[in-house]
Amino acid sequence: MECDDILEEWFMESIKMYRDLYVYQLGCPTRVTEWTSEKTVCVAGYTSSKNEILELRLPLKLLAGENKGLCAERDFRVVHGGFTDGPVCCLRHIPGTRCVVTNDGLRSDLQVWSISGDDGDVIRRTGSVEGSRRASEGGSRIAARLSSQPQVLHGAQSGDIRLTELSSEQLVYKLETDSADRLGSLQFVSDSVFIAGCWNGNVYTADTRTSSAPQLSPPPEASGEPVRWWTDASTGPSGCRIVRLSSSGQTVISDLRNPGGVVSQAQLDVQTGRCNLDDVRVSWAPALDGWIAVSGFSGVVQIYNTSVWKAELQDVQPLFQHRGHAVSPPGGDGVPVYITGHTWHPEQPWTLLSAASDGSIHVWDWVDQSAGS
Repeated sequence: MECDDILEEWFMESIKMYRDLYVYQLGCPTRVTEWTSEKTVCVAGYTSSKNEILELRLPLKLLAGENKGLCAERDFRVVHGGFTDGPVCCLRHIPGTRCVVTNDGLRSDLQVWSISGDDGDVIRRTGSVEGSRRASEGGSRIAARLSSQPQVLHGAQSGDIRLTELSSEQLVYKLETDSADRLGSLQFVSDSVFIAGCWNGNVYTADTRTSSAPQLSPPPEASGEPVRWWTDASTGPSGCRIVRLSSSGQTVISDLRNPGGVVSQAQLDVQTGRCNLDDVRVSWAPALDGWIAVSGFSGVVQIYNTSVWKAELQDVQPLFQHRGHAVSPPGGDGVPVYITGHTWHPEQPWTLLSAASDGSIHVWDWVDQSAGS
């Protein structure tokens, strides 16, 4: 009865907290939620055995704008699907194509998939990309950009980052560094410039047009003893900003022109006792200047407005929390539900999609009540 009361209480709260909220249940949980268009998202399982890889279309009612009352369809729909023999721990869509590239989190090699067009509903494996043989555990991180010849940036460590052309598998660029920092993220911030965020907090900035050594920014001075750092970059009206989140909850904002400096910082209220560090995410909102979302420490997605943070370290509370996954009852093993991934909608500023360890997927359009919206 206690779980029922919590669920009922959250449901009543959600009426004023969300403009829209839709729920879908996968057969297995996913760690990847990658947009293939403004209406479709790709997900895939990460269990050790055979997994599904799916392209889902968002509920049409969510996308109907001002004419929601005229749209009856409010369910997710599987539009394309296939199977992979192993786990999928990283997945990137290649802009301008109907291809996605995946990594299993075990080796550095990549798998290339083609999403069928209007004449079919199958996602087929069409090729592979060889990774570095010296890379061992942890798998590769992947980034992609719009280019005339589809290319992927990939690597498991800072010393094996390379840019590969998909059609010919030709090596286009290799990062010149002897370091072997384990990568947490890869991301293009312009047509040629990318950042590589490492587990130890180091951030490398490099340009694929030159063979010059990358710019290295060490981690900020940490409060406590962080085990790991997560990084994301945003190119908005305020310029290119980098956010670094530590496993102790310290969050530091830097400017790409001075990545070693501190624009602002805050101490978040996170709990790391039972979380899986592979599930933690921090991401900038693509259509809101200065907003970030944090997930993976629990069954909640937290949203913060970093534009009000100061240069001095301070405790902050989230301006919004999505608790929809957390109100679900624990599984048969008694383990609470936790978030395995989230992503902001590329165009709708207040819309996010989140996935959880129970296989649930939520897409939600939240209300910023602090602004009186």
